[in-house]
Amino acid sequence: MPTETEKKYLVRNRGWAERPHSSKKISQGYICLDPDRTVRVRIAGEKGFITVKGGTTGLSREEFEYEIPPGDAIAMIETMCGRRVDKIRHTVDDDDGYRWTIDEFKGENEGLVIAEIELSERNRDFPEELPEWIGEEVSGKTKYFNSQLSEHPFSEWKQKG
Repeated sequence: MPTETEKKYLVRNRGWAERPHSSKKISQGYICLDPDRTVRVRIAGEKGFITVKGGTTGLSREEFEYEIPPGDAIAMIETMCGRRVDKIRHTVDDDDGYRWTIDEFKGENEGLVIAEIELSERNRDFPEELPEWIGEEVSGKTKYFNSQLSEHPFSEWKQKG
């Protein structure tokens, strides 16, 4: 079964932006927000996707992702999902050759920036030393899950103090 294993960190500064990187606009919504299974619909650039994720165990969870017609993804987000999560996703390689994903959130989550590193063919292990722009690890903190940000956006955190 396909498994996603990743660590998430808050980003402390824009040092990552000084490096070459690619960027893509992402808009996504959630059809199902059960902690044991999440169904996400996403528009990433010009492509549509539907993703089913299992519950998280440690740093891992099952993940099944399929490309769907962009028009279908837009229709599902507009009619079947609650609040959207909008972000710009940047991909950047650090000095040690690790590939990072930096999500700069927009809309109701403006001001939140999270870096992720996922185990993959390229990243076979997690780095021992982190780039200077990486802050606190938030891997196990559910409030930083995109699915939770759709229901409890970052802008509401600030209002509550």
